[in-house]
Amino acid sequence: MIKLIAIDMDGTLLNNQKQLPQENIEALQKASQAGYDVVLCTGRCQSGVEPYARELGLGQDREFAILNNGCSTFALKDWSLVDYVTLSDQEVKALMELVKDYEDIYLTLTEQERFLVFADQVPEIVAYDASLIFTQAQTISWSDFQAGHGRIFQAMIMGDSNALDRFHDENCPYFDQHFSHVRSQHYIVEALPKGTTKASGLKALAQQLGIDRSEIMALGDAANDLEMLKFAGHSVAMGNAAASVKAVCNYQTASNDQAGVAQAIYEYVLK
Repeated sequence: MIKLIAIDMDGTLLNNQKQLPQENIEALQKASQAGYDVVLCTGRCQSGVEPYARELGLGQDREFAILNNGCSTFALKDWSLVDYVTLSDQEVKALMELVKDYEDIYLTLTEQERFLVFADQVPEIVAYDASLIFTQAQTISWSDFQAGHGRIFQAMIMGDSNALDRFHDENCPYFDQHFSHVRSQHYIVEALPKGTTKASGLKALAQQLGIDRSEIMALGDAANDLEMLKFAGHSVAMGNAAASVKAVCNYQTASNDQAGVAQAIYEYVLK
């Protein structure tokens, strides 16, 4: 029996225009009203999720958002932080050392309130990514960082896809050893505290709520959803999902441009 619905956002809940299909809004509201726990599971930070949560009408006691690919969990009723893991200053320094010898590759950090980039001015590609989460990136130096900062939930290394291919290929063994990492977009490599994924965040939240993995339905489309989909007892791949995602899922639904989330909720939850 399904009790909790865990939903990726980009490429899953949102269509390709980064909008919420009305069908998805209605289906999630019906699921919430029927008593199902709803959890948004995304690589986005808080600023990139709040507007969508309001549009969805989410904010009941057992509705949450697992953000930063599993690094932080917030209660949607008041956006209180209920669980988190962070990168250490030493890990950030190590990432700076990796990036410094590569041209047009930029290290960015996600705090709860700020989106930071180690640069003299905000690069265009970083400004573009910040716009997707309804914020603006701020430049920072290592001395500024050492002087004081908030919780660093995750790091993102951004750059042109060809340059990032080279960077990731040459440093993949180091990332494997010291971080959890995922190529979430062609221009982003995300570096997380070792062992952190959407699955680890979902597992911790499910334990807190007293829900077994067999009672979870998860929906996703991309590489950073794989662990979550493998963890959930009921896994649903979007019609637009990567082949690697479809291969690990129990079910498949329509694409994100065809309100596949709503279709899955009606077929597997509210039937």
